[in-house]
Amino acid sequence: MEQDIGIVCGHCEAYAALRTTTCPSCSNRLALGAFGASLPHEARLSPTPAESLRAAPSEPPVSKAPPTTREAARLAGNGSAPPDDRSRAARGDVPDPLVVGRTTPDPGPGRADARKPGSSPPPSTRGGRPSGAIASVKSSSKPKSLSLEELMDQAKNFVCRSCSTPVPVGHKFCGRCGAAVPPEIMNARTQFFGQLQAPGKAKLILIRGEGVEGLSYQLNAEQHVVGKAGQLVFPDDPFVSPRHANFFYRNGTLCVRDEGSLNGVYVRVRGSVEIVPEDHFLAGEQVFRVDATPKLNDQPGPDGTYFYSSPKHQSSFRITQVLQGSGLGMTVCARNSSLQIGREGGDLNFPTDLYMSGSHCKIEESGGGLTLTDMGSRNGTYIRLKAERELGHGDYLFIGRKLLRVEITAA
Repeated sequence: MEQDIGIVCGHCEAYAALRTTTCPSCSNRLALGAFGASLPHEARLSPTPAESLRAAPSEPPVSKAPPTTREAARLAGNGSAPPDDRSRAARGDVPDPLVVGRTTPDPGPGRADARKPGSSPPPSTRGGRPSGAIASVKSSSKPKSLSLEELMDQAKNFVCRSCSTPVPVGHKFCGRCGAAVPPEIMNARTQFFGQLQAPGKAKLILIRGEGVEGLSYQLNAEQHVVGKAGQLVFPDDPFVSPRHANFFYRNGTLCVRDEGSLNGVYVRVRGSVEIVPEDHFLAGEQVFRVDATPKLNDQPGPDGTYFYSSPKHQSSFRITQVLQGSGLGMTVCARNSSLQIGREGGDLNFPTDLYMSGSHCKIEESGGGLTLTDMGSRNGTYIRLKAERELGHGDYLFIGRKLLRVEITAA
């Protein structure tokens, strides 16, 4: 097999030999036809018998006089179309003729290869770029910077970024591929495990989705301010105030106090807890406020006419849903002396709240007082603190959107 160099007509896309000046199919003038005469003898190929027959049509084509050598060189140099097709080439209807390669059967040992030994055709270019060139694109995306909390979380269970193999604590290199542990992970390990060397009396454990434990915060000092600034910082939580809460020791007992935050501190209810009107509690993703039932005026107007309304029921309290932005949502009055909240089957239902149990909690009135009781829900019911509160082992708290568990590590 050998490679013949020829010309493709820009009008009918027919193939012609390199030295042909006129297209054998449509009689269109080929701009590079005379270019073959100026090529060295080693670079010009002799036409095959089939090409000779195709180059000599049965009927003489109607064409103009062949261009002179100077005109052919000018046309070959700028790649413009013949004079007859200039208007079409200007409109883009007729592409410029291209020098292409065509594979022809090997004529046998009687025909010698006319190409120079070791020579290769020049690479074709389109639009000023080699056809085989690959444009390199630099990525403009920058690696996301991790917070200290995320770095310390990675420090506990670091996985090699090259081969996804866990790297044990204290190792500076991956045992499988030899990749080095990044410096930021090594520094975070120093901070995290440095705290474990001097454990305090208690610690807070950050709880992630499905009860998975996250970072642990050792409470070594006498006071620990939680917020966007302080000893325990949560800069990524928009519901945490700059100075949100304070964990401190009093007579050896861990206590928590709300520092005047906007969204408060919620502690999980164990069993039942007494509540009063204006108290707030959390169930699932819903925040509720307890209100006393307003006194209604059953007297007629000045002209003796009564106000027409829906039938009323005897109720000692009502529950109001608090929306984001301090707006008020649904309000439900208790019938008789209790009101039940859940995902289904209660007095106030939230079927789309995935964090609420079927029967989540209930509020009861007895002896002139109100009691909030968790009904064994999976995610618990939380009451907002109004004063200092002592904490015990296993208590859960919500600060903003962060769920924390208390562990007492010293007697």
